[in-house]
Amino acid sequence: MSAATLVALGAIAALVALGVTDQVLPAADPRTADIRPWVAARALGVTAYLLLAAQVATGLVLSHPRNTAAWRQTKPVLPWHELLSVFTGAFLVLHIALLALDPFANVGVLGALVPGLSGYRPPAIAVGTVAMYALLFTAVTAKWTRLLPSGWWLKAHRLAAGTFLLAWVHSVLAGTDGGALSPLYLATGLPIMAGVAHRWWTAKVRPQRAAPSAVSPSTPSIGRPLPAGAVLEES
Repeated sequence: MSAATLVALGAIAALVALGVTDQVLPAADPRTADIRPWVAARALGVTAYLLLAAQVATGLVLSHPRNTAAWRQTKPVLPWHELLSVFTGAFLVLHIALLALDPFANVGVLGALVPGLSGYRPPAIAVGTVAMYALLFTAVTAKWTRLLPSGWWLKAHRLAAGTFLLAWVHSVLAGTDGGALSPLYLATGLPIMAGVAHRWWTAKVRPQRAAPSAVSPSTPSIGRPLPAGAVLEES
């Protein structure tokens, strides 16, 4: 992680800390002061969701079969993919911390960490908690690939698509502004899931259709092993 990235993350944390207090912009009334951390947590959550969408989109580009053969976008896209993962995690941590510590949110520390224990919309928050752990698992195994057996890293990394789906469901169901933001969720969720489906099709279905049959009537027998006891006849 570069120094510039650390500075940016520190600045974001400082702005959030100032935003949820009265140090810069005093609240107009007690009600506004009470909901300020909740509003900040919602803003952080939506930002984390958008960053995750961009991260999954760049991952689809990097993993697409045509990227190696034709697009060749690994060099310019990979740094952005890695940077997006850092900022997604940072905004997610701030989102969860504010919700867990804010009495108005009625989520609580246990509610944020254990699915089903939230006082506010338990099913929706539980989906978000599962998405958090799935994202954490994906990030840790991507950073330390030797934690998994050989060949399992890519399978684990593909959980990112499922993680995005969980995050999408959580965002739609948990937020009080879900209706107002529904165009945003549709504009991001549908293209990403369509890209995931296309990526799966190019990796699984298309190669099976294009592959020739193993044995064809027109295939000559040159190079096949002789049966046991057979004698090679000279012409």
